[in-house]
Amino acid sequence: MPVEPTPAARTMRTVRFHEYGDAADVLRLETVPVPEPGPGRIRVTVHACGLAPADWALCGGLFASLLPRGIGIDVSGTVDAVGPDVTGVAIGDLVVGTADWRESTTAGASDRAVMNRWVPVPAGLDLTEAAALPMAIDTAYRHLSLLGLEPGTTLLVSGAGTTIGFAAVQIALVRGLQVVATAGPTHTPALEQLGATVISYGPGLADRVRAAVGGPVDLVLDTAPVTGVLPELVAAAGGEPQHVLTITDIEHAPALGVRDSFHEDWSHPVDGLAEFVGLAGQGRFSVPIARTFPLERWRDALELSRSNQARGKLLLVPGLA
Repeated sequence: MPVEPTPAARTMRTVRFHEYGDAADVLRLETVPVPEPGPGRIRVTVHACGLAPADWALCGGLFASLLPRGIGIDVSGTVDAVGPDVTGVAIGDLVVGTADWRESTTAGASDRAVMNRWVPVPAGLDLTEAAALPMAIDTAYRHLSLLGLEPGTTLLVSGAGTTIGFAAVQIALVRGLQVVATAGPTHTPALEQLGATVISYGPGLADRVRAAVGGPVDLVLDTAPVTGVLPELVAAAGGEPQHVLTITDIEHAPALGVRDSFHEDWSHPVDGLAEFVGLAGQGRFSVPIARTFPLERWRDALELSRSNQARGKLLLVPGLA
């Protein structure tokens, strides 16, 4: 006779919110029924889940939708259920991708997660390292594609010590661009080893860029925290604000004529996840990991994220003691 699942098998822990507000106030660790994957979805036993400032913004009402909602978009894990109309993946497969955070009442910060997009985890890639990849790859690749990825182009990545900036440097180098990066001492050695020319932050940035490449750069991707650096980035691009695209300083970009994420045309989707996860499996791509936390210590991860001192990806690992 079939064995009836135990109550524990039918429930799971998850971090989610029931109202919008500050993440520290509205997030709760709860026990909820295990979700079922719908059409085109799979469910995984979560190995690791990445956290990012975007999660705290969701709590504040970004992309508002029905509540409750979960946090944690980046997910790696083992497939334990497959929804209708899904092919090419089976129970027991190791995958990495994105939780169905828009449609589900839970997301990746859970013992189990429904996923709407995934790729196989290659044999050479650790599941914890894999969970650091999706958002960084997606965000960097899509913005670089908007700017243009022509071999031989000179690109300045402002904020290359962020996870998105670190990913952008590697993607650009793989595509044959010449890359100049701004970063602090934590990530400078790794960025230089990859092949980027690293310069410091601060006043005179445009002059240091011109000295590094012998003139202005062709393109600039800004992933750095907002510090008022956009005028320097425009100067580094030879005074051409439309050659600068910022992910972070949405407020000041329009007045300077700089492109920003919220005003770009996203109607032509591009997807580099499978390619760069594959390169990660070969040891040719990575996103730095700052800390891992057990699921129940999500608040410690939140505090470190908001300190701006993480210096890498923060991950929740439900099975971590």
